[in-house]
Amino acid sequence: MDNKSAAVAESKADTNSKSNGSYASRGRDLDQAYWYVQESRSHNEDQASASELKALRRKVDWRIVPIMFCCYTMQFIDKVSLNYAAVMGLNKDLKLKGNEFTNAATWFFIAYLIAEVPNAMILQKVPVAKWLGVNVVLWGVATACTAAAHNYGSLLAARIFLGIFEAAIAPSLMLISSQWYTKSEAAPRFSVWYSGLGLGQILGGIVSYAFQQVENPSFSEWKIMFVVLGLVTVLVGFITFFFLPDTPMKARFLSESQKVVLLKHVAVNQTGIVNKRVKPRQILEILFDIQLWLMVLLTILISISSGVVTTYSATLIRNFGFTAPNAALLNMPSGIVSIASTLIVGYGVRHTSNRWAWLIACCVPGILGGALMSFATSNRGAQLAGIYLVNAITATLVIIYQWTASNVAGQTKRVIAVSLVAGSFSVGNIIGPQTFQAKDAPDYIPAKITVLATQAAAALMAFATFVYYVSANKRKDAAAPAEVEVTDQNEEHLWGDRTDKENRSFRYVY
Repeated sequence: MDNKSAAVAESKADTNSKSNGSYASRGRDLDQAYWYVQESRSHNEDQASASELKALRRKVDWRIVPIMFCCYTMQFIDKVSLNYAAVMGLNKDLKLKGNEFTNAATWFFIAYLIAEVPNAMILQKVPVAKWLGVNVVLWGVATACTAAAHNYGSLLAARIFLGIFEAAIAPSLMLISSQWYTKSEAAPRFSVWYSGLGLGQILGGIVSYAFQQVENPSFSEWKIMFVVLGLVTVLVGFITFFFLPDTPMKARFLSESQKVVLLKHVAVNQTGIVNKRVKPRQILEILFDIQLWLMVLLTILISISSGVVTTYSATLIRNFGFTAPNAALLNMPSGIVSIASTLIVGYGVRHTSNRWAWLIACCVPGILGGALMSFATSNRGAQLAGIYLVNAITATLVIIYQWTASNVAGQTKRVIAVSLVAGSFSVGNIIGPQTFQAKDAPDYIPAKITVLATQAAAALMAFATFVYYVSANKRKDAAAPAEVEVTDQNEEHLWGDRTDKENRSFRYVY
């Protein structure tokens, strides 16, 4: 009996219905989406028209993207709330000395990095959206508990727990987003939820300014801010847990025929939806996959600058001579730059591809901003412009996230790859804040030069990644393809849980 016949026989013997999502006993090498489509009454229906697909995409957009957007907005606000608390008197109230504030910022990312290891294992075994929802609730609790910090040690503990729980968001959102759209369609959707980072910068400034107007001797304004932000995040977490579907097959807002149409539409990605079988050979492949190590280096370089800006932007602005409330407000244009660059890049990739070129285009303002911050030290306006320009680099991370999700196939390899890239983000953010040393205050010239240098290096790395993908595709084109042509009658080919290297018909996007 061949694999398909055996799997079908097992599915007939399975007492669980399709609606409860149990596929454990069915063809382990084929994606769960394959079996859903095969057993659906709508399987043999004609393909949807372009207008029907557009309506279906719009329906999906309105049900899942806003939730992901809210999650990313709150993760950014909660993460950088320490940035705003610093200008609200946290350092003084907790009697922080020397580099203790920098260390508190750094330990968030150390915890984030360490937590990516179990995340990579868990995400293949548990429902992704449920795992994300639980972690959003828990980091909301950690944010609120920061208000209880009374010294360096307690602040450090709160930041470590926040880092552990926030580690789930980037790999979870990468996996969820790639389940619902083709590679080109996914680019602007990644950008929309990622622009929550920019909104977080804007709202963070407003929130910080507002709470600085509160006068309560028994409960400092920064403590009130942490409590309120934590409660809002917990609410977002519950919404995520109960309303964000784990997969298209579990989307209650779609009919069975709509689910089948959607799954057939995204099957062209050849990256799969869900397969809970851990494959050691895919883990081994990661170790020797050049594309992933290029992505890791690229992410680290980008994130060093990101770490500098997100942790210290309000402090830098205040050091220009502005009051704490005004420093919070003057940090808001950074969010506008982040949103604009992220959305432009997302829709640019959707219509022109050229991810590498868009990434380099975002590095150019970062390089200019780093130069202004480093060398225009006597001009406060130029320094401010430099801080704002550097925020264009935030768009580069959404390109990297979408690039990784598009170019890595094989479920075991994918969950590890997205966690690896997310972990690389934390490595960059560990290095970035450490360039801010107390002895360099108030100008922090070494940190500003670091921004300039890492952005230039990231642009070169993006071009190197482009060259690698072009070369990899040429090698695949030159090899005699052993695969049959991909058609509706050969759906097993689309859902075979093979890696991008194993699948000869897989082509990298760049």
